[in-house]
Amino acid sequence: MKKLLGIGFWEIIARIILRNRLGFIFGIVLLTVGLAMQWKYIRFSNTEANLIPATDQVNLDYNQFLKVFGEEGNVIVIGSKDPKLFTPKVFESYTTLMANLAKDPEIGLVLSLENLKILRKNDSLAQFELAPFVNKTQLKDEAYLKQARAELTQRLPFYEGLLYSKDKSTLRSVVYMKKELVNTKARKDYILGRFSDKINQFEQATGVDLRVSGMPYIRSYNSKTITDEIGLFIGAALLITSLIFFFFFRSFRATLISMIIVIIGVMWSFGIMGAMGYEITVLTALVPTLMIVIGIPNCIFFINKYHQEYYKHANKAKALQRVITKTGTATLMTNITTAVGFATFIATNNVLLQEFGVLTTINIIAVYVLSLLLIPIFFSYIPAPIPRHLGHLEREYLTGFFVWIVNTVKYNRLSVYMVSIILLIFGIIGIYEIKISGSIIEDMPKKTAFFEDIRFFEKEFDGVMPLEIMIDTKRKNGALRATNLRRLEELEKTLTDIPDLSKPLSIVSVAKYAKQAYYNGNPDYFQLPTAQEEPFIATYIKNTAKGKNENLFKSYLSDDKSIARITTFIKDETGEKMPGIEQQIRQKTDKLFPKERYNVVITGRASVFQKGTNYLLDNLLSSLLFAFFLTGGLVAIMFRSFKMVLVAIIPNLLPLLMTAGLMGFLGIPLKPSTLLVFGIAFGMSVDDTLRFLAQYRLELSRNDWKIKKSVFATFDDAGISMFYTSIVLFFGFSVFMLSGFGGTVALGGLVAITLCFGMLSNLVLLPSLVLSLNKTLANEQEFIEPTIDILEHTDEELDALEEKKN
Repeated sequence: MKKLLGIGFWEIIARIILRNRLGFIFGIVLLTVGLAMQWKYIRFSNTEANLIPATDQVNLDYNQFLKVFGEEGNVIVIGSKDPKLFTPKVFESYTTLMANLAKDPEIGLVLSLENLKILRKNDSLAQFELAPFVNKTQLKDEAYLKQARAELTQRLPFYEGLLYSKDKSTLRSVVYMKKELVNTKARKDYILGRFSDKINQFEQATGVDLRVSGMPYIRSYNSKTITDEIGLFIGAALLITSLIFFFFFRSFRATLISMIIVIIGVMWSFGIMGAMGYEITVLTALVPTLMIVIGIPNCIFFINKYHQEYYKHANKAKALQRVITKTGTATLMTNITTAVGFATFIATNNVLLQEFGVLTTINIIAVYVLSLLLIPIFFSYIPAPIPRHLGHLEREYLTGFFVWIVNTVKYNRLSVYMVSIILLIFGIIGIYEIKISGSIIEDMPKKTAFFEDIRFFEKEFDGVMPLEIMIDTKRKNGALRATNLRRLEELEKTLTDIPDLSKPLSIVSVAKYAKQAYYNGNPDYFQLPTAQEEPFIATYIKNTAKGKNENLFKSYLSDDKSIARITTFIKDETGEKMPGIEQQIRQKTDKLFPKERYNVVITGRASVFQKGTNYLLDNLLSSLLFAFFLTGGLVAIMFRSFKMVLVAIIPNLLPLLMTAGLMGFLGIPLKPSTLLVFGIAFGMSVDDTLRFLAQYRLELSRNDWKIKKSVFATFDDAGISMFYTSIVLFFGFSVFMLSGFGGTVALGGLVAITLCFGMLSNLVLLPSLVLSLNKTLANEQEFIEPTIDILEHTDEELDALEEKKN
């Protein structure tokens, strides 16, 4: 391995690159065109992210529910508190709106006041009939409209929580989208197109503010926001990184080639996504911007090294060759460690994270190769740097900053360790304050109109995220038995007593409504039939189903009526109450429905997402440990020294603990977005560690293995690149804070902060540890001759090799 990645290998690579410049340029252009042709295969995800493996029992239960009752997320709700809605002119427009929606081929059913059907008893036929609730000939009478509203809210308790709110101030219509379209592109096209157009036209014509929500609506506008932000991130990242790059180097040439490299990297990332058939999700949408943020540090390292080499001997050809030969393996290893940080997501058993991990890993290596090829080729065609371009090597603010660091490491190492221990304690205490969030909507863009509508319906109807309870009686028609209906009613009372849940809907409500209809619509009889009443009411129900060929209980019972369903909605604030709520429900169901006779499943989107967050936490913690061991293994192989493993891991572990502690004290919960921070930040922070150690090994050979002198000499070379790349990464990840998604904002901000901590840790704590732990290191044969020669090479070594070959 040492010979494979040694000095001779990289000299050959340098010679191949510089002697075949046009061939490499043509190859890159050809590959870019080929990948651009794959863009047409890019698709946006039409399904919701599922964080749990398909074989997990949670998913098996949810899929069983979908098999029995069909897609639960097909409901769109339209509501308003505006009293103008019940004026004749506005109500006529509203009636027209609902009728037009009902005609759309994407809609299966519209349930609204103007088309509402109510149960009425027909004694002559001994059955119930579905009769119109409103008299359409009187809809122009404002008094009648107000009367109809009062009758709905006062005499039809069945529709409480469905068509009107608990306080009776808000009325809504329920639009059922065809279930087969919910997870297709047709759903998004319809919601963002004709559906929204009709809503907007009604609002403009009447001045009535309609509130719209429901999973099809939320998912469509959520995905639209994700799409819109891709361009924002790419543009902002290019702008801020180019400005910072130019500020550091004061060179249009260097800035231009860096921008060309990352733009090609962005094009490749889209092409690879299309070629692999991956969809654009909230995570994969970040990949193109990440290529800019990660690609620029490579450019900084190569260009800074080129300027340093040219500053030494003013020989452009020699400088370009030695950019590759002196730093080839070191830059390769640092990019591999960055890729490892992202590759940990591949081991999570989650398709969403696996795709993100695969894409980022491939693209990180691709951008590294682009930098390795294009930077030497570009600078070989343009004039040598002028003094203005090299001025950044001796800037006062940099020298002052590094003088402070050197003095701190030289004279105040005890203070460094004390501060590190204090920060470690701070992090550990903060970790115990961290809460886990399983909220579906917490990370959604809060400044959008559709998010405001979510909050509106949460307030008025006690939640928008469905929680489903499925009770299998294990016998045909078992769910309709009087004893089971009473058990279901008792369970519903428990659900009603939980303040975070909405009024439940089930077969119990239908049975109560049937009794109310049997007693001529008297709301006092909205209750379960008694044992004496049951035979009479059951006769009416059977005759109704037979005569109309309808199943009145279709939405609440399985086809053989063995399985009952209770639907409620939970306030999706943080999701942290979900485990306690489920435990409370489970205690009641275990008492009412013994496991030996019944099978009870608690599921629904809200439950699945919350459990997915916990599953993700377990997997990412294990994958992060895997990243630690893998990085430690690489260092151990490279240096054959356990001390170097400690030196590499400790300065990168501390920033992660500090960030975790900061999250705890600031109340930032662990959720899918913030969980990604640690793997990403660790993989990128380790880069600076390896660069420092690589330069340190070189300085040892230059300075007769004098440790102190070598450590402080390391700052003169590696320190500038570490500082530049950390600043670019800090501002690059800060770009994600422009997002409307809380999760993306948290991801960008936390990674930026962690990398800032990491820079200081690698510049202060790392050299302090090297000085304290490696007092005998210079005499260790294992360190003098590492297994993998990742280190930069001295001018004398390169000159000797060149003379030998000549």
